[in-house]
Amino acid sequence: MLGSRRFRRRVTTALTGLGLLVGSAALQVGATAAPAHAATTHRILFDNAHAETAGNADWIISTSQPDPLGQNSSPSAETDWTGALSSWGVALQKAGGYSLKTLPSGSSLSYGGSSSTDLANFDTLVLPEPNTMFTSAEKTAIMNFVKNGGGLFMISDHTGADRNNDGYDAVEILNDLMTNNSVDSTDPFGFSIDSLSISSDHPAAINDSTDPVLHGSFGDVTKSLIASGTTATLKPADNSSVKGLLYRTGYSGNTGAFFATSTFGSGRVAFWGDSSPVDDGTGQSGNTLYDGWNDTSATNAPLALNATAWLAGAGTSSGGGGTGSCTAAQLLGNPGFESGNTTWSATTGVITNDTGEAARTGSYKAWLDGYGTANTDTLAQTVTIPSGCTTATLSFYLHVDTAETTTTTAYDTLKAQVLNSSGTVLSTLATYSNLNAASGYTQRSFNLAAYAGQTVTVKFTGTEGSQLQTSFVLDDTALNVG
Repeated sequence: MLGSRRFRRRVTTALTGLGLLVGSAALQVGATAAPAHAATTHRILFDNAHAETAGNADWIISTSQPDPLGQNSSPSAETDWTGALSSWGVALQKAGGYSLKTLPSGSSLSYGGSSSTDLANFDTLVLPEPNTMFTSAEKTAIMNFVKNGGGLFMISDHTGADRNNDGYDAVEILNDLMTNNSVDSTDPFGFSIDSLSISSDHPAAINDSTDPVLHGSFGDVTKSLIASGTTATLKPADNSSVKGLLYRTGYSGNTGAFFATSTFGSGRVAFWGDSSPVDDGTGQSGNTLYDGWNDTSATNAPLALNATAWLAGAGTSSGGGGTGSCTAAQLLGNPGFESGNTTWSATTGVITNDTGEAARTGSYKAWLDGYGTANTDTLAQTVTIPSGCTTATLSFYLHVDTAETTTTTAYDTLKAQVLNSSGTVLSTLATYSNLNAASGYTQRSFNLAAYAGQTVTVKFTGTEGSQLQTSFVLDDTALNVG
């Protein structure tokens, strides 16, 4: 047998988010939450729920929220909508094929709720220099939205740009999103935002004629501008898809990236180090604004518009959180448990590097039961399978170690199940028991294609009898879609 038999497992670090399963289920999209939409319509949500109009900022496309068409249903000029991002919004509206909404002040970001501004109803989320911290639930919603196919546009500003004086600026807020969330905090996008305040510069585009952000349907990008901003440090070892597109003068490679793109799960990410390039100089009275959108020394408008199109999946097979398209990806977060107690919801001590049972790879695994007393352990993760996916394969490696001697009676069991967002069991994929004990790990695989377009919870439940121990040890999980 692999590992040692024991009557009571040494308890390791407790999982910090035991309520994650219930919380994430409330944040996820159910089987009918994501309405179908025309393939040519790209749904963009601009955030205004995190102090985007604090101080002199006016990072909105219109004062009519959530629907800018309420201010002018057929805008032709930037002043037809009121806001420093009105030029951006009007340009997309005039281009056709875009549906724009704003998350109003006082609202919260969610994924899978009933609100018309829920992320499941959109392809791209724009965060234009947020100035209040995202809640834990909001960070879970954002990260799952991207992982399941959504686009995320993060626009920062220079360090110290705390417009509402709450102690946090956009650099800190966006870095916190990437490093302190329940989905993947291990540098998921492959970059971090630098704590810098660069007064001025004209970052230049790299030479890549095939890049759709630099050379898209809205034009070619040559330069951007910095009017007090920052850059990012790239970490391709953490995410090989990260790519710097425009660099601060004198910088290249992994440092000084003023505009960068990346992917995460089935989704796409873009970063811009200053809000001035998307400021069109118009907005609500009383604000001191800067017209970077129309500045002839840069090509900011094509950059913003091409990036929006790329994030939303325009002209590609990639789509957003609620679209009918599919990009081949592995959807589970922390699949080998090496990040410890993150992403999964589990009973205390299940995710562990305890040496009593060996991991298949690395140091961590999920060890359910093994106490030799009546006990129930659970392990679960909620994930959305994009509706356009024709294949969806759940796999995991399982090792069963037991002190039971019977060859006929299943005293201890492990169930692998699929649940919906309400916690109802949709399918019991398999039931294992002490009768499956064997040396080493065996890979198990199941077809979940029937759940495409749904948010489901993959759950393992280990139930142990009152006497001899049985350990169910899981490692190297995956949910591959295509």
